[in-house]
Amino acid sequence: MKKTNALILTLILALSAFLSGCGAVGSNDIRIGVLNEMTGGNATMGTSAANGAKLAIKEANAKGGVLGKKIQAIYADNKSEPSESANAMTKLASQDRVVAVTGIFSSSNAIASSSVAEANKLPFLAVGATNPKVTVDEQSGKVKDYTFRICFIDPFQGTVGANFVLDSLKLKKAAILVDSSSDYSKGLASFFKDALTKGGGSVVAEESYLQKDQDFKTILTKLKTMDVQVIYVPGYYEEVGKIVKQAREMGLMQPIVGGDGWDSPKLTEMGTAAALNNTFFTNHYSPDDSSEASKSFVEMYKKEYGQAPDAMAVLSYDAANVLIDAIKRADSTDPDKIRLALAATKDIPTVTGSTSLNATHDAVKNAVIIEMKDGKQVYKATVKP
Repeated sequence: MKKTNALILTLILALSAFLSGCGAVGSNDIRIGVLNEMTGGNATMGTSAANGAKLAIKEANAKGGVLGKKIQAIYADNKSEPSESANAMTKLASQDRVVAVTGIFSSSNAIASSSVAEANKLPFLAVGATNPKVTVDEQSGKVKDYTFRICFIDPFQGTVGANFVLDSLKLKKAAILVDSSSDYSKGLASFFKDALTKGGGSVVAEESYLQKDQDFKTILTKLKTMDVQVIYVPGYYEEVGKIVKQAREMGLMQPIVGGDGWDSPKLTEMGTAAALNNTFFTNHYSPDDSSEASKSFVEMYKKEYGQAPDAMAVLSYDAANVLIDAIKRADSTDPDKIRLALAATKDIPTVTGSTSLNATHDAVKNAVIIEMKDGKQVYKATVKP
């Protein structure tokens, strides 16, 4: 019997040592999940987001880490799909045992991940998911306890886009093309329409498509028969690029306007530089930002990755730093204490400006207007909330 007990004790100690060596709970690292669209339709944005978080964590570790420990990032890919987002969040919570998670660009993916984070009482700081349903439960209307975001939300972004059409482009009659498979696209289209009509404009056509569609000529043919002055396309860069290219080929030369889902180097690849002239989109950030914080970040990012950062890289860098700051303020790796610290976030210096989270766990941020000129993004204006 004594030999059996001794053997069991030896096995337990060996297993504990093994788990400790693998970085399990109880190791000298603080595990943070970094969950993004690394493959699939939004891969360029997810890769940028992962790069931004990686840079922030590398910087924090170089300064000694947090609470006397190094930060260990556990990277996960949601494959640009809501179901995979939920699966990846489940793994981060139950197997990887992270203390918090940051990441995700797509609203649909963030909503799916948020459900898992809430069930596991795991703090989740979304990077670029702008639909209100990310942080507020659609059924109950209650603010989610463990879900936060670092970016502005679509009621603001849609209003900025509509006001730009009315006040800067001086146009009133719009057609809207909506990705009906995307919470982001449907929500942003709705907020744009509300703001446009309240401002004296009108929506003369609403057409829908699905993510991964290739041919948009049937929709565009309808628009050619209508009195359309501007086309609003609140979608993601792959479909947007194809829509713009096909629209120009069919002689639709009106201004085309969209949202932050356009922000990818692949937009020009899909749409061509010439076709994208006279197009505009709302975004979180422009590399042309002249603040010292922005210039320093752009220089650091270029040195690390050999290219200029996009908005997702900047937002993810900011999100990782806000999360690290919350862990410091919580003075703990306990998830409940971290989420309380996140909820109390106020006036934290970030690249995209001083960051505070409001009562619905959303950041109140400026938006910028970007114009596409000869395949390049050109800053036009900053719009405050």
